[in-house]
Formats: sequence, structure tokens, C-alpha cells
Amino acid sequence: MYVFWERGYEGSSLSDLTAAMKIGSPSLYAAFGGKEALFREAIERYRERFGRRPPEGETARDAVEAWLRESARGYVEEGHPRGCMVVLAALNCTEQNRPVREFLAAKRRNNLTGVAARLRRAVEEGDLPEDADIERIVRFSGAILHGMSIQARDGAELADLEAVIDTAMTAWPRFLGKKTAPG
Repeated sequence: MYVFWERGYEGSSLSDLTAAMKIGSPSLYAAFGGKEALFREAIERYRERFGRRPPEGETARDAVEAWLRESARGYVEEGHPRGCMVVLAALNCTEQNRPVREFLAAKRRNNLTGVAARLRRAVEEGDLPEDADIERIVRFSGAILHGMSIQARDGAELADLEAVIDTAMTAWPRFLGKKTAPG
């Protein structure tokens, strides 16, 4: 998992992986069937250990903010590579590895689906107005989340990411009515 997280899917050679696992290539193939299957297992392991649940909080705004802040802390935490493995491990792949990129894109979309569900619940509970632009909130929050992952990999510290979140949360009122003009 850490090899893929640090080097990405295509940047991780079989020799890197077998060395990290302290096994030979035949054992890797016997256990996993190949590099892509091992990668998918590593992503599942990552999700179990480092994944974030859909946002919770007293209000929808609090939930989204808490989710972003928890993610930011995880992105810069000591003891593992910086950023999010699901965001960083296969943004660019050769055509032959398109299934890996699509697999991670689906994981990212699924993560945002949890945010959308939380926001729809907030509308049902009266916490958000019925004309709140849930799709825009989700897209914006996802862009902030994924951007912070890249910034963390590039060396941003928690205070830097927290400043991004502080600024992002000032946009919240813009999403509370679909009739709000962009800009």
C-alpha cells in the first residue's frame, strides 16, 4: 500500500512491490494474480485504515467543514505518505492502465456521493433550503478536498490547508439558492 501511495500505480515496479512485501514475484502472482489486483487490494486496505466516512455534524455546513478538516489532518499526518492515495495514485496513466484510473475515479465519485446524501438529508431536515445547490456544494467541496491532497504532497502544512478550508467555507452562502448567479 505505501509503495503505491508514494510512487503511484505506474511508478511502482514489481521489484519495488515484492521488496516491500518481502516476497518473490511468483508469490505475488500466486497471491494476487498481478499488479492491478494487488493495487485494488491496497486501495481497499487504504480505505479501511485511512478512509473518511461521509461528513457528519450538527449542520450540513459543520459536517462539510469537519470532513475537510479531518481530511486535511490526515493528508499531513506523520507515518505515511502525504496526501490521499485515492487521489494521487493514478491521475495519469497510459492507455493500458486506464482501468486503474477509472477504478480510482469511481472511488472518488463514490466518496462525493456520501457528501451529497448528507446534504440531501439536510434539506429533508430543514437545515438547508430546498433550493440549495447540492451538486455545486459537492463539486466545490470535492475540488477543495482533492486540491488539498495535491498541496499536501507538494509540502503544504496543516496551517496552509486550514487556510484553504477557511477561505472555502466563506463561499457556503453562495450555494444556498440555485438561482444564485455564478461569479
